Amino acid sequence: MTQLTTQLTLEEFLALPEGDITYEFVKGEAVPKYKNDEMSPKFFHGSTTGALFTLLSAWAHGKGRVVIEWAIKLAIENENWMPVPDLTYVSYNLLPADWLKDEPCPIAPELVVEIISPGQTFGEMAGKAADYIKAGVLRVWVVDTKARTITIFAPASVPVTYRDNLVISDDLLLGLELTSNEVFQRAGLIG
Repeated sequence: MTQLTTQLTLEEFLALPEGDITYEFVKGEAVPKYKNDEMSPKFFHGSTTGALFTLLSAWAHGKGRVVIEWAIKLAIENENWMPVPDLTYVSYNLLPADWLKDEPCPIAPELVVEIISPGQTFGEMAGKAADYIKAGVLRVWVVDTKARTITIFAPASVPVTYRDNLVISDDLLLGLELTSNEVFQRAGLIG
């Protein structure tokens, strides 16, 4: 399926057949998450996704769920938006453990993680992070595998960039403490 240019409702988007390309629902259109082969995830992206999934899942055990590439039903200024972040964390307080449906996340989660892919810029991802915040997501991590940084976006505060051994901790994500070095070492990107 190529990019669809006709306006769709969210229901029409959800009814589209699945294929090899991941689409996000943006302003009434099905837009490929990765616009071309240059943007598609490569080793740095994939290994960092795996490292973060492992670290976040260990922390989230019994607290909530961490999911790779799970579409989220959101709205910005009363317009439906369905992004597909690289990782999503939603607590059992927001979405109970017994919620077991094979469908998009029905609520704004506490955390989404976007890893900058080749062909994407930090500025583009910062703009997307701002959209997530507007849509009710409480934390957005933008991970830059080249700069080896994690920038955290939150409502009503300026973004904070973590590098090296600066510890990431957050009252929203109680008990989670990690560093960008820990993430990138686990991903095999630094020694």
